[in-house]
Amino acid sequence: MQLARETIGSELQRFEEIFHEAMQSDVGLLNRIMADIAAHKGKQMRPMFVLLCARLCGGINDSSYRAALLVELLHTASLVHDDMVDDAMKRRGAFSVNALWKNRVSVMVGDQLFTKGVLLALDNNDPGLLKIYAAAIRQMIEGELIQMTKANKLSFEEKDYYDLIDAKTASFLAAACAAGASSACDNPETIQLLHNFGQKVGMAFQLKDDLFDYGSTDIGKPTGNDIKEKKVTLPLIYTVQHASPGLRKKLLHIVKHQHTNKDKVNFVVETVNQSGGLDYAAQKMMAYRDEAFRLLFTFPPSPVRAALEELVRYTTDRAY
Repeated sequence: MQLARETIGSELQRFEEIFHEAMQSDVGLLNRIMADIAAHKGKQMRPMFVLLCARLCGGINDSSYRAALLVELLHTASLVHDDMVDDAMKRRGAFSVNALWKNRVSVMVGDQLFTKGVLLALDNNDPGLLKIYAAAIRQMIEGELIQMTKANKLSFEEKDYYDLIDAKTASFLAAACAAGASSACDNPETIQLLHNFGQKVGMAFQLKDDLFDYGSTDIGKPTGNDIKEKKVTLPLIYTVQHASPGLRKKLLHIVKHQHTNKDKVNFVVETVNQSGGLDYAAQKMMAYRDEAFRLLFTFPPSPVRAALEELVRYTTDRAY
């Protein structure tokens, strides 16, 4: 992501200042928790997409910074709540809010971050910005609820998988790109184009994450973790669909009833690796990436377009 960071270096530095200022609180406990979250922030890809899309559409302004801050606040809030729902003890190599302060505090911290984001938009008269992100949050929540209600009725249909990752992951990156564009221009077609661009990147990003679960690279979570959590992803869907009747029956039985057995999970991982499931999912990931490029390349060549191209390539080439 070096080119992206160089292209908007001063703007990213300004964003960092705004982000850390937003994470401060007059409440002692909340300030301590927010400081801990800020100290272990992620790669901040979403704010980078916001700022680069704003630059692509005219220029970065105060509204662009608010769009970038809002996406980071909302994303952070969703992670705090996700860790609580999943009872996760670690986040980015550090103890999660849930691990240190338990569910009750996690709920309030997540709600506080959501509220900060909403007030940020309302106080600065950015209803359009709030509308873009609210639509994405609705999709994310609906996706989570659909996944929860179907937990015992595992789907091995590709369409169901694509619909789920579109709602849970791609919708938010699409919103980030649209918000960045909206902050710098008022052309509905351009804003929609970059929304579609972000959606394709988000789909590729999630496919890459799902491929990691069947690889050997140490990415901070154990291989086969998705299987243990009964999450059906594309490599497994392909394997089940193309397996012999006997093998298909065995795989389904393990995923449904033996997903906590380490040896059984390892058998599924090895079978997926041998079946071509990884290659198939990788091909689909690259197809989404190429669709994103097709949309991006409707803009004339520029350092900003090149930086966005680099970010897209990072989503599919990253090692973690």
